[in-house]
Amino acid sequence: MCPIYKGRNLNRKYESISISLTIKEWRHYMITLEVPCRDKSYQWLLQWMTHKGAKQTQHLSVETSFEQKDSGHIKTKYDFIPSIGTHFFKYGRTWIRVERSREQHTLDLHMGVPWETVQLTAFGRNKAIYFNILEEARHMALKQHEGKTIMYTAMGSEWRQFGHPRRKRPISSVILDTGISEKILKDTQEFINNPSWYSDRGIPYRRGYLLYGPPGCGKSSYITALAGELGFSICVLNLSERGLTDDRLNHLLSVAPQQSMVLLEDIDAAFASREDTEQQTAAYQGLNRVTFSGLLNCLDGVASTEARIVFMTTNYISRLDPALIRPGRVDLKEYIGWCSISQIEQMFLRFYPGDDVVSQSKAFAEKVISEGKNVSPAQIQGFFMFHKHTDANRVIDDYQMIWKL
Repeated sequence: MCPIYKGRNLNRKYESISISLTIKEWRHYMITLEVPCRDKSYQWLLQWMTHKGAKQTQHLSVETSFEQKDSGHIKTKYDFIPSIGTHFFKYGRTWIRVERSREQHTLDLHMGVPWETVQLTAFGRNKAIYFNILEEARHMALKQHEGKTIMYTAMGSEWRQFGHPRRKRPISSVILDTGISEKILKDTQEFINNPSWYSDRGIPYRRGYLLYGPPGCGKSSYITALAGELGFSICVLNLSERGLTDDRLNHLLSVAPQQSMVLLEDIDAAFASREDTEQQTAAYQGLNRVTFSGLLNCLDGVASTEARIVFMTTNYISRLDPALIRPGRVDLKEYIGWCSISQIEQMFLRFYPGDDVVSQSKAFAEKVISEGKNVSPAQIQGFFMFHKHTDANRVIDDYQMIWKL
């Protein structure tokens, strides 16, 4: 071989060795964090990048959302998120390389969207920088949801946020019969604030509630208001959902978000009492693949989770199997029934406030009760909303319309 060509090949060889050594040295002084789309902090991080880093990049994707203002108008909101590709952000004095990638041929089976990851790379060996970023992202997400109630629904084996966070409903806006609201609120607060009392006595740290009574009497509304009062989210679980199995049900209860309550509405529609006739029981067969014994084990079995609040509602408590509502599975049962005279008075004063209408509220309540007909809070509320621009005296005269609307 010619000496000239031999020398050139050696130079190229040494150059490639030098480049590879340089890359290894650079990597030695870098720290990388990968956040997959399945991780809870993924959406937090994207929102943080939207507010902190989107101003420093020219490659963006848009997320359009709608927000309802106090005036009732809907405002369109555009969030610009760094798009798929490579971006550089500055956090404090440190430059961070952010690479957002998407696998077009790989789907997240639980979410039904292409698999995505965000990879952050920074100089140094200190992991605290990523911890600080994630904490900032978490606090930013919590601040956006402050004063609101988040609803979750089961999607695959995970809980996903359902719709937009709702403004907290004041617990005083749900008017139950005397003492019921205070009793349930006190019981839940005592449970939340005393976990050591349960552990010291070897009692599983979980609490079950059953609200039963006619439809339209405020069971679901009260649970929503109670969640807002406690600062909890609500995980709505439909036991009649197709594809729901015992194992998946147990998994969903074990991975429910922190500071949330699980809501099983119309529990009587999913299972019939084992004391019913075979003909009645047959009507419930085939609705789902969750077995009655599987539900019992999830609520109060060896594999059941702790630090959990479960609310169940039913219109027909007589249809429920006694095993489902025994103590340990249901610790507190409360009847939410037809309006009493005091409920009607309070609802009247809520729609027609003022000290000068107290006597009118009593007169209205007495007229409604004197009819001897059952009336639900939903009927009373619908009547008042129909007469929201009507004088209080006219409302009293038209009280019989309650049963006609």
